[in-house]
Amino acid sequence: MDSVYMDHASATPVRAPVIEAMMPYFDQHFGNPSTVYDIGSNIKNVIEEQREKVAKLIGSKTEQIIFTSSGAEANNLAIKGSVFARQKKGTHIIISAVEHHSVLNSARFFERMDFEVTLLPVDEYGLVAPERLLDAIRPETVLVSIMHGNNEIGTIEPISELSTICKEKGVLFHTDAVATVGNIPVDVNELGVDMLSLSGISLGAPKGIGALYFREKLRLMPLIHGGIQERGRRGGTENVPAIVGLGKASELASEELTDRINHVQELRGILVAGIHERINNIIYTGHPEKRLPGHASFCIEAIEGEALIFMLNQEGIYANTGSACASKALKTSPVLVAIGIPPDLAQGSIVFTLNSSITFEEVEYVLKKLPFAVEKLRSISPVWRKKTAA
Repeated sequence: MDSVYMDHASATPVRAPVIEAMMPYFDQHFGNPSTVYDIGSNIKNVIEEQREKVAKLIGSKTEQIIFTSSGAEANNLAIKGSVFARQKKGTHIIISAVEHHSVLNSARFFERMDFEVTLLPVDEYGLVAPERLLDAIRPETVLVSIMHGNNEIGTIEPISELSTICKEKGVLFHTDAVATVGNIPVDVNELGVDMLSLSGISLGAPKGIGALYFREKLRLMPLIHGGIQERGRRGGTENVPAIVGLGKASELASEELTDRINHVQELRGILVAGIHERINNIIYTGHPEKRLPGHASFCIEAIEGEALIFMLNQEGIYANTGSACASKALKTSPVLVAIGIPPDLAQGSIVFTLNSSITFEEVEYVLKKLPFAVEKLRSISPVWRKKTAA
């Protein structure tokens, strides 16, 4: 087998129908949407058609969608845009301890402006308890941001319960749904959120495109000042081909979601069971049931996660160790620390994320090669030799 790709949380191949939909907007339909003549105004209509497709995927109205360059930018716009617009009302922000760096660092940005940021602790599965959020909210709290699904441990948070608390307290609620949109059903009305971020990466759309849902009449301070693009909330000429790609990918996700979930859940179950059967001294991280359907994450004792990734790479297997945005930091994952994994065990993190292209044969190939890689790494580990000699 040439290769098995199981890191779809960090990047996905752009799907053929998405590429086909995008191609005419590079050279044939190339007009600037802000111009008044038809070459441009026709493109403006195309953008609105894509906005409608994205809105349909998450149950929102078309005018509630802002296109961004990524999920990270959508998170920045949600947090900075809403807090700047409400800074006279309070200087307290709440996020969870397991947020993506784009949320964590956006909140920390305000600490340098004399805001206070509360990091809500999570349980051993990575879940935020609603009562903890209720206790943390103060009169000066202006925003709560808690991710919908965690791309490192797979846990899905009780967003509707958390957003209800915020609504009752008059506090804005944002969720980073980059890991969930396109992977599980997401409806902004059922979740009750004021803002929601998504990305094209997990949908089979190109890199460099994302979107932010925002509730009607919600004030957002632009991060990028320019013209009147995106109804004045994000300046700059629109990335039309990428927007078309996100629209097509959203359309496909709406049509295929149920089949996709069933497929990846079945293969994820085979993968998890097989790893537990073949490798000892291993912890399955994240919630066992309330998790992303194609997500499997482990901490393996007495190995280094990066070394394991490199060894699997030699066998044509592509997985990850921790978040794609944190794996090069060469330090213990804050997500794993937050759920109580000891630092030495957290170094042995490995994450598999599947999509609908994964086959049974590919899962079997991983189950064949992974135990040998772990055994080889443990054979040169002084920690493992000491443990097995005891």
